[in-house]
Amino acid sequence: MVGYQADKDRLLKRLSKIEGQVRGVSRMVEEERYCIDVLTQIGAIEAALDKVALGLLDDHTRHCVVEAEGGERTEKVDELMAALGRFVAR
Repeated sequence: MVGYQADKDRLLKRLSKIEGQVRGVSRMVEEERYCIDVLTQIGAIEAALDKVALGLLDDHTRHCVVEAEGGERTEKVDELMAALGRFVAR
């Protein structure tokens, strides 16, 4: 069972909204909208994706890591730290 299972519908709804925002940016580029306006929308998309990622990290920590037993917990913590490293390195 994945940690986000209880929030799956909310997560999918948020991702659909982000998908719509990305399509909107594509339209803005096609319409040759002002650069700063396009960049502003890209920033909003990045912030929305960051929020999704932080939610997944929280769910992973609270469910997958906390509920793991013995040596599996160490493995889950290592996975979490690697994911965090990738997340903050970008």
